[in-house]
Amino acid sequence: MRVYVPLTLPGLAEAYKTGELGSGPFVAYAVTPALREWYVSDDIEELEYAALNRAASASLRLLAADPGAERRRVVVAVDVPDGTATADPDRALDPAALGEVRVAGTVRLAKAAAVHVDADDAVADVTAAAEALGAADSGDDDAQFVVDGAEDHELLWFATQEIPNLVGLGD
Repeated sequence: MRVYVPLTLPGLAEAYKTGELGSGPFVAYAVTPALREWYVSDDIEELEYAALNRAASASLRLLAADPGAERRRVVVAVDVPDGTATADPDRALDPAALGEVRVAGTVRLAKAAAVHVDADDAVADVTAAAEALGAADSGDDDAQFVVDGAEDHELLWFATQEIPNLVGLGD
């Protein structure tokens, strides 16, 4: 099963250092029955893209909680054995939890398929979105517009071999 793990660049650097994305349970995003129902599509690529975007939103929340982190959303796509990631049936109907799964056990970074990171031109919008997130959560429409501005940026795809360069440890 492909899951999308939301991180920050410091979180990715830590995963690179330890060789682990997490030692469960931790939150990730995947194509769940609730996400399928919400997205109303049978196209697996579209559904995986929706799960990736849900993880990017979660990465934005991690950035809002870590003011020292570089303002670029990070999502690691990783394949885990079936049954390792499970959706909470009590949260299945919660719109905020669409696609959310809990991953049990340790997930090695070596199992990652790719890393998705914001481009440099997204930093200003991601910074503004992280700052506006609290107000958006409180129902401020203008703040929600700012948060949505970050979502207009597509995450770039990187091979796992590029992680050292992404976290500043490359040549």
